[in-house]
Amino acid sequence: MTKIATMFNNIAPSYDLLNHLLSFGIDIYWRKRAIRLLKPLKPKLILDVATGTADFAIEAMNTKPDKVTGIDIAEKMLEIGRKKIERKKLQDKIGLLSGNCEKLQFQGNYFDAVIVAFGVRNFEDLQKGLAEMYRVTKPGGAAVILEFSKPKVFPIRQMYNFYFNNILPLVGKVVSKNNLAYNYLPQSVKAFPDGKDFLKILEKIGYKQGKCIPLTLGISSIYFAKK
Repeated sequence: MTKIATMFNNIAPSYDLLNHLLSFGIDIYWRKRAIRLLKPLKPKLILDVATGTADFAIEAMNTKPDKVTGIDIAEKMLEIGRKKIERKKLQDKIGLLSGNCEKLQFQGNYFDAVIVAFGVRNFEDLQKGLAEMYRVTKPGGAAVILEFSKPKVFPIRQMYNFYFNNILPLVGKVVSKNNLAYNYLPQSVKAFPDGKDFLKILEKIGYKQGKCIPLTLGISSIYFAKK
């Protein structure tokens, strides 16, 4: 098991609470906004990569697909996701599988859309993971990626950095009892090639019509591209 899988398995029980707490609940709006981009495409088969506890997969049901498949390396996160899906009586529409996002167990050109929320920065090999997403997407299909980004505008940038580097790890440690996970978060966001740099990577892999939509003063961004 990778270090990332172990870390997410360890924080699984407090993951949802901390997501909403640390983002002041804005993460719920971000997911809704991202899925809204897919609605005009009316995707029938959707893959949610790094699905975690399945919030994005559940939100994707608003596009009225035939099936949403979620995949993740952290089995404890998937267990929580399956319970949510059962409570919402969506077992016939959403299926969760354990698996490596950088070696997807699906045939090529299969899904109408591939979505990821706050997962691509955790790929061990970013380009390999994105290439796998591209491979399993049908020609004309779309990728919708929601990810943290780095605000550029003063004083938002300074406030964001202080919060991310000081407040967030402290709250994360207290609630999750895991120091590593919430120190890892700001480090992974800092290392992630956001904005135009990420669009260039998508283009290199083969994606077309790529666009970046900054959200909430640039704290996160939606990336939309087509195969």
